[in-house]
Amino acid sequence: MADPQRIAFIGLGNMGLPMAANLTKAGHALTTFDLSAQACARAREQGLPVAASAQEAVNGAQVVISMLPASRHVEGLYLGEQGLLRALPAGTLVIDCSTIAPASAQKVAQAAAAGGLAMIDAPVSGGVAGAAAGTLTFIVGGEAAALDRARPLLQAMGKNIFHMGGAGAGQVAKLCNNMALGVIMAVTGEAIALGVKHGLDPKALSQMMAVSTSRSWATEVCNPWPGVLDNAPASRGYSGGFGSDLMLKDLGLAVEAAMGVGATIPLGELARNLYAMNKQAGRGGLDFSSVVKLVVED
Repeated sequence: MADPQRIAFIGLGNMGLPMAANLTKAGHALTTFDLSAQACARAREQGLPVAASAQEAVNGAQVVISMLPASRHVEGLYLGEQGLLRALPAGTLVIDCSTIAPASAQKVAQAAAAGGLAMIDAPVSGGVAGAAAGTLTFIVGGEAAALDRARPLLQAMGKNIFHMGGAGAGQVAKLCNNMALGVIMAVTGEAIALGVKHGLDPKALSQMMAVSTSRSWATEVCNPWPGVLDNAPASRGYSGGFGSDLMLKDLGLAVEAAMGVGATIPLGELARNLYAMNKQAGRGGLDFSSVVKLVVED
């Protein structure tokens, strides 16, 4: 086991809380914080120490890990006169696991380097189930030396680590992954809905697809049709998974990233519009597999 570290963990949502819990199980000493009182209460219920502020949480920490919703939250946490980067002593390792714009990740990483801090962007794939099971995939951007320091901690929370390049590269790769996922989930839901409209059993259809050429994470782990997989969000009212609003955010970031380099992503843009429609239908807070509701008659 890696030497125990003193870790400040900021962001205790559906992903962050189980990640923090797995670090505690691995023997590390955590102090946590979240702006949500409800999230802090859940952390206390699991026995995690909760600080009164982010600044208090990082006091004495060797490592700071953040898991936040969007670029503005990450920049707000780390940058500016009251940002954490000013409070951290040189040599502190900073790991941001949020999914944000590559330009934001680079901006924060440059500020960290100027302060003598080691930082990596390490967004994750694997969903809430992967966070709970400690089987996440970490998609890393930053210096190899910083990743080497972070690796034992990442291994306590996941099983796959990919170093994609310099600062921001992890974010670019994550956006590529989530763009593909958003498209695949939408078309998987459409395909099952088509079969059901023709009288097919959705479970039998999904089982066939899961071992055929259309197999994917959407058919095998997070099937969008209620009742097909007991543990999928669809079978519990589309609750407790990866929010549709978050997928919409990631697809928007993918579109921005494509515009920045002149790339063409017609399916990515179409998927962004589908998840925007899902939000307008009032399902932004549900799991992103609820996008199937766009093509299903209630």
